Amino acid sequence: MSEKIDLSNYVLSEDEEFMNANQKAYFRAKLIAWKNDILREARETLDHLAEESANHPDLADRASSETDRAIELRARDRQRKLISKIDAALQRIEEGTYGYCEETGEPIGLKRLDARPIATLSIEAQERHERREKVYRDE
Repeated sequence: MSEKIDLSNYVLSEDEEFMNANQKAYFRAKLIAWKNDILREARETLDHLAEESANHPDLADRASSETDRAIELRARDRQRKLISKIDAALQRIEEGTYGYCEETGEPIGLKRLDARPIATLSIEAQERHERREKVYRDE
């Protein structure tokens, strides 16, 4: 299996067997790089928040700083949830279920996976899911 794949040279192709060793290695590398970027950003945020924790004598400055901090923490919480989805996708690669729709079992599609590597539903299944969600939300 091509464990070390050069993302700059490999091009996904519909002509290949779906989820072959190269494709799995490609998506594994892409997911790991994405996760590492998120973790790096999280460390930078923590460093920034530690530096920023200075006490502001001006109430407006303090309020602005608290608002900025709340926004950053909300963003980090979304990133934390994203990391768990990335970990789940990596687990699916190991299990051999990555790239297949959880609802239909059909291949999700390389273009969709390349755009959203944590996708668990095909476009059609995702659209059905969103339509059902909208119906229940409108009631």
